[in-house]
Amino acid sequence: MAASRMTATDPGPFRLRRNTRDLPKAVETLAKALPARDLKTVLADANRTAVRKGSTSAFGSMNPKPADWYCFEEGDDQTADWYPQGVASSSEAGRKDVQALVVSWYWKPEGASTERGVRLSFLSPATRKYRHVLLVEPKADGSYAAINIHAGGVAWYGDLIYVADTSRGMRVFDTRRVFEVKGDDDKIGKRNGGYHAFGYRYVMPQVDAWAATATARFSFAAVDRSTTPHTLVSGEYVDPAEDPGVVGRVARWPLAADGTPVAGPDGTAAAADALTLPAAKIQGALSYRGKWYLSQAASSTANGSLLVVPDGQTAQVRKFPVGPEDLTCWTEKNQLWSVTEFKGRRALFAVPV
Repeated sequence: MAASRMTATDPGPFRLRRNTRDLPKAVETLAKALPARDLKTVLADANRTAVRKGSTSAFGSMNPKPADWYCFEEGDDQTADWYPQGVASSSEAGRKDVQALVVSWYWKPEGASTERGVRLSFLSPATRKYRHVLLVEPKADGSYAAINIHAGGVAWYGDLIYVADTSRGMRVFDTRRVFEVKGDDDKIGKRNGGYHAFGYRYVMPQVDAWAATATARFSFAAVDRSTTPHTLVSGEYVDPAEDPGVVGRVARWPLAADGTPVAGPDGTAAAADALTLPAAKIQGALSYRGKWYLSQAASSTANGSLLVVPDGQTAQVRKFPVGPEDLTCWTEKNQLWSVTEFKGRRALFAVPV
């Protein structure tokens, strides 16, 4: 599909219904058993070091190169078991107490293996240190399980982190609800009186959910702080080879002061607007100051594209790295950040807005 304009479409399919269930009670049970750690503690305890502007083939023929970037440690760059997808920033969150970038990874091992779900990497640009935190679904019995989703997008607002759950909507996590565990690396949850997380020191349990009420997909996520009120952004990745004739869409939901989508008495949040996407294979979308920024994939060896779409105008196409994913805006730096997904070509990078 050739790049074109974005046009208004029915936002109805993007209605979200709050689906909290017994998650808060299950999290409170964990809080009584495990020590809580704030985000500053997690970052101070980071056990991996990124290389700023390190050598990488992630940028392919992109010229000029990104304005800034961080390369993961070799074990994370080369693993065939975990794939980075979503990205968010403390700037997007509006946090003044901490500066960090966060990346979601989903478990996609070669061959049969126990499901390990999704992890978030919290990286401090100041120290270049980062730490993986395992996302878990808390259980009523005081245990928890891995979360088997693609985690294609991450949005961060205040204390809340939204993780896209493709056909189901959004799962919600809270940076105030991080717990330290010490257990064996081959187990998950509560076992024989102890807590385990496949060797990860920290777990972040799901605290809430916003369930899809129709057939819309939630492939990526972001926050637009330039709108009034601020808005949550998500939309659909569409591959024409798999869904011929289908046009992807993107939508925005107004956010309340506490970071939750504005909902009616029935707990349902309607999208403020929805637009068709001007091209296929969109991996990330962000609106900012009257423009849309869209991250478009090509292949595991070819450069992707950044589509910049001013309101009502045709998309402008810029060359992007190989395998670009989700997008976030660091407003103080006037930069867009994204991450590349393919083994041996993984980088967390920034370009000017």
